[in-house]
Amino acid sequence: MGGGKGSNRYSRISSYSSSSSSSSSSTTAPPYKTTSSSTSSSTWWSNFCSSALRTKPQVSPSANSVRVVGDGLVRRLGLLDLVLIGVGASIGAGIFVVTGTVARDVGPGVTISFALAGAVCVLNALCYAELASRFPALVGGAYMYTYTAFNELTAFLVFAQLMLDYHIGAASIARSLASYVVTILELFPIFKGMPNWIGNGEEFLGGTLSINVLAPILLVLLTLILCRGVGESSALNSFMTVLKIIIVIIVVFVGAFEVDVSNWSPFAPNGVKSILTGATVVFFAYVGFDAVANSAEESKRPQRDLPIGIMGSLLICIALYIGVCLVITGMVPYKFLGEDAPLAEAFTSKGLKYVSVLISIGAVAGLTTTLLVGLYVQSRLYLGLGRDGLLPALFAKVHPKRHTPIHSQVWVGIVASVLAGLFNVHVLSHILSVGTLTGYSVVSACVITLRWNDKTASQVLSSSWLEGVICLITVACCGFGAGLLYRVSASFIFLIVAVVVASIASLALNSYQDYADPPGFSCPWVPTLPALCIFLNMFLFAQLHYEGWVRFVILSIITIGVYAFYGQYHADPRTEETFVYQRAPLEPIEEA
Repeated sequence: MGGGKGSNRYSRISSYSSSSSSSSSSTTAPPYKTTSSSTSSSTWWSNFCSSALRTKPQVSPSANSVRVVGDGLVRRLGLLDLVLIGVGASIGAGIFVVTGTVARDVGPGVTISFALAGAVCVLNALCYAELASRFPALVGGAYMYTYTAFNELTAFLVFAQLMLDYHIGAASIARSLASYVVTILELFPIFKGMPNWIGNGEEFLGGTLSINVLAPILLVLLTLILCRGVGESSALNSFMTVLKIIIVIIVVFVGAFEVDVSNWSPFAPNGVKSILTGATVVFFAYVGFDAVANSAEESKRPQRDLPIGIMGSLLICIALYIGVCLVITGMVPYKFLGEDAPLAEAFTSKGLKYVSVLISIGAVAGLTTTLLVGLYVQSRLYLGLGRDGLLPALFAKVHPKRHTPIHSQVWVGIVASVLAGLFNVHVLSHILSVGTLTGYSVVSACVITLRWNDKTASQVLSSSWLEGVICLITVACCGFGAGLLYRVSASFIFLIVAVVVASIASLALNSYQDYADPPGFSCPWVPTLPALCIFLNMFLFAQLHYEGWVRFVILSIITIGVYAFYGQYHADPRTEETFVYQRAPLEPIEEA
């Protein structure tokens, strides 16, 4: 599987050096020490700013070339694989739980909540689809887009916010998966009465530690599969995702015969506002389609397949969620839905206990794919930063036979295993999704700014660019302000003011900037649609727990510190010797 022709899928076509001339002049040392210290500080700040504002040069995907130093990844993922990666990342056990818990507060109108949240995700997916189509097929996703459209420091900040979400999320999912596995094992008499520390977590030292042995074991197994190669991990993800989809379809089909349409009336018992609030909650159930963009370097036909994979996986998720919502609210009056396992309890109340068993199996399959794809995406992001020098070169190494970033993958597995095995990371769930919304907002902004660069090339005036960025910041601030006003139930007039100001900023973007259509997939209605994405994402950002906002600020400060003392000295988007590898024609990968 690994070696042989797999390592020859890239052929080196050129090597060039980008030399930069530096002028040196002899200066006399100042007689006063304070002057020397002041000059040194000024020089450090100047170097920091020039490094932070560096951008990665964009290479047209039409060149059919990618920049890879050393061994590269192998293109084995077809369109179906990409779609299943998106579905696998998005739909976990939540489809069997969140649908019911939100329905208890919203009523049958939860179907509209999922539809609205899905529509917002579609808008974000259109932005991701354009960038995935127009960029060279390299790992990095939102980080790479930001590095090209804005600057190095902003890209590093986006990476840090995303990575904290991924690390905590992976540990939390691993603990949930361990709990479900224990529940299934206890169906057999031999496993009855298992100690809590095995899979459910047992607290020690006054709750400081929460030992869970099974969660790290599961993480180690998945990490080993990912290290084996993308073919093996994709096969496991495809099997588990198809199993999960089949179970959801069975649940919807069987439940449809138990639906009593009278349970759908009243449709919105708690008013329209409850439906909107429900949409802000269930939005995060769709998160995961962006994982497809991080599979670019391993996609067989990235410019064609990535946009289809992103949009296709999201539309499948929307259909499945809405189907489950209609069934669960039609089977049981929303007031009588359970809190912990509402869907399973609904089927049990109808005498369909076997469906409850299927739901448990589907939950295990869903959590497995979500965890697998999450670990996969993390390693590819680390690989991208290692190549650019923002992280140690160790993360940039790819195994010559397996064609996987084994060092990055092992590191990701170790971090998740330590968190899952020793701490109750579920209590940190309220600070998650900060990185996701940050990434979505910045990606939407990238679509707009890169269209400016397309139109005016190197003739973009800095003042014009800054005016556009100010308009984008205004839209983001208005979205966050509107979200806060909605959260505290402020007067509707203030919400209208925020929307009007954001609309004016969006019109300014449309009036004072020129836009060009990019090659490949093109996001419609630029800049209006991406601006709307930014507004809605920041509106949702305002609905997060206030500790999530604190986490955003603290992590940003830490990230800037890391960049100041390490990143700026090692990163180089234009390495002095750049190796360009052209993708060889696709051919069957033979055994070594």
